[in-house]
Amino acid sequence: MLKNHPKGLMTLFFTEMWERFGFYTMLAVFVLYMDEVFHWSDAYKGQVYGLYLAFVYFTPIAGGWIADRVLGYRTTIKLGAIILGIGYLLLAFSNPARIWLFFLALVVLVLGNGLFKANISVLVGNLYPLGSPYKDSGYNIFYMGINLGAFIAPLAATALHNYFGTYQSAFAAASVGMFLSLIVFEVWKGNYMKADHASAAAKADASTKEERVSPEQEKERILALITIFAIVIFFWMSFHQNGFALTLFAKRSVVKLAWLKPETYATFNPLFILILTPFVVALWNYLHKKGKEPSTPAKIGLGMLISALAMFVMVIASLMGGNADANNMSPMWLISTYFIITFGELCLSPMGLSFVSKVAPQRMRGLMMGGWFGATAVGNYLSGFIGGFYNTLSHAEFFGILTGLLLISALMVRLLLRKLEHATRGT
Repeated sequence: MLKNHPKGLMTLFFTEMWERFGFYTMLAVFVLYMDEVFHWSDAYKGQVYGLYLAFVYFTPIAGGWIADRVLGYRTTIKLGAIILGIGYLLLAFSNPARIWLFFLALVVLVLGNGLFKANISVLVGNLYPLGSPYKDSGYNIFYMGINLGAFIAPLAATALHNYFGTYQSAFAAASVGMFLSLIVFEVWKGNYMKADHASAAAKADASTKEERVSPEQEKERILALITIFAIVIFFWMSFHQNGFALTLFAKRSVVKLAWLKPETYATFNPLFILILTPFVVALWNYLHKKGKEPSTPAKIGLGMLISALAMFVMVIASLMGGNADANNMSPMWLISTYFIITFGELCLSPMGLSFVSKVAPQRMRGLMMGGWFGATAVGNYLSGFIGGFYNTLSHAEFFGILTGLLLISALMVRLLLRKLEHATRGT
């Protein structure tokens, strides 16, 4: 699977893996911490959850600009990793008597993620020469690193909670994850230095230079990116119910099992990523050899359609008894939903990163990658906003709304597909 890919890919793979371990260890217990320790209402938890996820994915716009114009990608990522480690440590010392520390930690985490998140994704794309047919699969492999960390995280959070009896132990583990991420990034920096435009290695390597595009082409590419950004908002609004509505469904509607706690269900998404990614990469490679590989925008549209099916499974689960919140539903309803939406995610999320890397003008690649995460931010906020209606609406109505929005989004990609594909010519 790694054949024809640069060595720097695995360095960035493990850097991102440990950073995502920190993020998802914290996220696995975030709602449960607010629920059981602070005893906040669903509506208030939804606002905090949504605003945190919104800001944590909105600040990469500024972080991308800083990397493009001021510090370069490597320095910006290092600074972000250090700040993230501090933020998780602050969160570990929060409690009901120090709620101010809880909110301060969230602010620090937002700032650190802004510097880190978009820029490491840009480095991945910059490892590949212009027109490389391996960039899509490279992002799929990188995405495995994200989800390897995300897979380990809920298991670690559950084990730490069982052993120490507190959620703060998971926050401390997240800080350790950031320390390990920084070590990997620094020790093996030689593998990716030419992908950082501010480095001497990049300036001396002619393969990192890209062709100039006309003002008309640049305008077309930026418009295509903004179109995709607007459409994928509805995917993230639905997908991030894994930390809100799906977690609450696991706690209130699914049969209680000693070995499968509500926060543990979050493990299934990254587990299925690890299982399905080799299959998806092999599928794209097979179709490429046959000359039938879908374009990157077409893959994004397919991901929307598959994700709608996942939400529809939850509609059925709710109608079959989940609406009652009586802990009477089989875990297989949630596990099936995670499996389907994971396949949709693999068609959409890494392909979105690849699309930005291909289409964004080189001089603003960090800023445009930040734009992708900015769209994620809006979707994340909406995930918390609509999550606040989880008990106001019936669960079937709640998941039905998400199903409809995803189907509309898939239709929009289909209607605009020709224009989106035209923007990728020459990339």
